[in-house]
Amino acid sequence: MSAGAASPQATTPDPAHPDSLPAAVEAALGEFFASRRTVTDEVGGTFTPAVAALEAFVLRGGKRVRPAFAWTGWLGAGGDPDGADAAAVLRACSALELVQACALAHDDIIDSSRTRRGHPTLHVEFAAAHRDGDWSGEPAKFGESVAILLGDLALAWADDMIRESGVDAATQTRLGPVWSAMRTEVLGGQYLDISTEVTADESVAAALRINRYKTAAYTIERPLHLGAALAGADAALVAAYRAFGTDIGIAFQLRDDLLGVFGDPAVTGKPSGDDLREGKRTVLFAEALLRADATDPAQAELLRRSIGTDLTEAQVQQLRGVITDLGAVDEVERRIAELTASGLQALDESAAEAAAKTRLREMALAATRRSA
Repeated sequence: MSAGAASPQATTPDPAHPDSLPAAVEAALGEFFASRRTVTDEVGGTFTPAVAALEAFVLRGGKRVRPAFAWTGWLGAGGDPDGADAAAVLRACSALELVQACALAHDDIIDSSRTRRGHPTLHVEFAAAHRDGDWSGEPAKFGESVAILLGDLALAWADDMIRESGVDAATQTRLGPVWSAMRTEVLGGQYLDISTEVTADESVAAALRINRYKTAAYTIERPLHLGAALAGADAALVAAYRAFGTDIGIAFQLRDDLLGVFGDPAVTGKPSGDDLREGKRTVLFAEALLRADATDPAQAELLRRSIGTDLTEAQVQQLRGVITDLGAVDEVERRIAELTASGLQALDESAAEAAAKTRLREMALAATRRSA
């Protein structure tokens, strides 16, 4: 299991160099983990290396998309990156990465994923430690149990990081309802995801609902809302941010749906066709079924028979061809373009600061056109 790394000193990002944000977020997270070591070392035993593994998982990489939207939303609502509260705002924005760590740890168990960002997932890492130690019981059960607990710890610590960020009491009061809604939405979206798989709800509407709450809300919409709340933005800017965030967030997930079937494993870090093997009822799959039911019952039967099974690469390739030929890929691309356009319109018409608007536009286009 991984050891915790030394924590760099946190600094606020340079607005003129947005690429400095991930390092600033990671430094803030490193400082937070360091602040927990007294209590985790007091618990001691095997808990200490388990927390070190969680720290490594959180700091291992990622694009820090959620803190970036929150921070840029704050700037757009008048936040001063050179102001006295900037460091506290950065810490509050960085707490979103702990919510993300919880979601990933639990999602990897639910999806039986074995790798994340080119490394073993937490439950796989701890199952391997169990086998290497020749411990009693079932390695897989132990790995899943540890990953559940570490995901829970990450979510609890996200709350701690927000509370201890240093933002004033009035700001905490504004943040509270947004933060609470976001946590409920992401868990609700995850529930809808697994429920839809077992009930075989094949509708596009169900898939879009999952995208809205499992991904869009806590990836872009609510982080922007948090940034607006941190700055004390008015209701009009909050509404514009949420409209922009919802549309771009759903487009982001639709792009992810395409990558889950057509993505290059060397780029995405996950096996090709994983969404099909895992039985994910994505918008892409729903659109393919909708068309197959109307025009080609044999292809519809193939899609239903194949999803959620241990597909070979040849079978994945066959399904890719079917999905493409049915026009589902084109339809998803059309939705992405439409949502991106409507989201950018909401942003353009908002009262956000011009520099932040430019940056948010760049981030939206990067999110919806990405290849990984």
